[in-house]
Amino acid sequence: MERFSTSLLGQAETLLLATDGSHFSDGAIQEAIFLGQACGTRVVVLHVVPIEAESTKAANSAVMQRQQEMAPHLDQIRKMAQDSGVEIEVVVVGTTSPEKTIVEQARLRKADAILMGRHGKTGRLSQLVGTMTAKVIGQGFPRVLVVPKDFLITGAHVLLTLDGSSNSLLAAQEALSLGRTCTTLQRLTVISVVKKDEEQPRARQMVDEFCARCREENLRAVCDPLVLTGKPAKLIKQTALERRVDMILIGGRGKSFMAKMLMGNVTEKVIGKAHCAVLVVTA
Repeated sequence: MERFSTSLLGQAETLLLATDGSHFSDGAIQEAIFLGQACGTRVVVLHVVPIEAESTKAANSAVMQRQQEMAPHLDQIRKMAQDSGVEIEVVVVGTTSPEKTIVEQARLRKADAILMGRHGKTGRLSQLVGTMTAKVIGQGFPRVLVVPKDFLITGAHVLLTLDGSSNSLLAAQEALSLGRTCTTLQRLTVISVVKKDEEQPRARQMVDEFCARCREENLRAVCDPLVLTGKPAKLIKQTALERRVDMILIGGRGKSFMAKMLMGNVTEKVIGKAHCAVLVVTA
């Protein structure tokens, strides 16, 4: 796969919202409109139509029929964007490989992040976030923002998770970018969870260095460092809920791992069980 050329979320010019027309997309739609308004980004709304027909004529017919069925849903998103002053483009395409088409459309339209909905709070990754969302994450796009359907946004508080990995350091750059450019952000909590108490000094150094960077850049958002010992996914999820976080920033596992390889991974558990949006960042 070609290397993606994207901007940090706080500097994003274009977001791609992938919607399947179900209520599971509701949170992602709200988040896309919110980010479009708060950060001044353009939103491309994409609906992909899975095609199984062998003939071109049958495929085109299926796309046209689905486009008509989706019209009320897409018109509603257009109105939300118009009311919020957000530039929007709506795209409907047919494909035999939806997850690849979503990523290809994101690249073609120079999107800086893909936004998708999430399913449920129990089960494996494909059940937690929906099979299609899981597959898109597995394609390794640099930023995939997964949003639960009932999530309400204020944009005031972001939780950054740091574990010392290269992708978590990329997530830190995303947090700084949001702090520089998004006017609604008031607080950045940076958390590092270790399994043993003796690992706390290194973790404390990481979170303190990030908060020092925030102060050096005179960010409007207050930075709160936090180091905990225990199960990472559980404590990240619990902290996000207790502190009423709007978005969790977390590193992914890289392009070489398909979604099915995320089972048991901290990132997968956070994506599936957090009450709020989760931005998965990969190199």
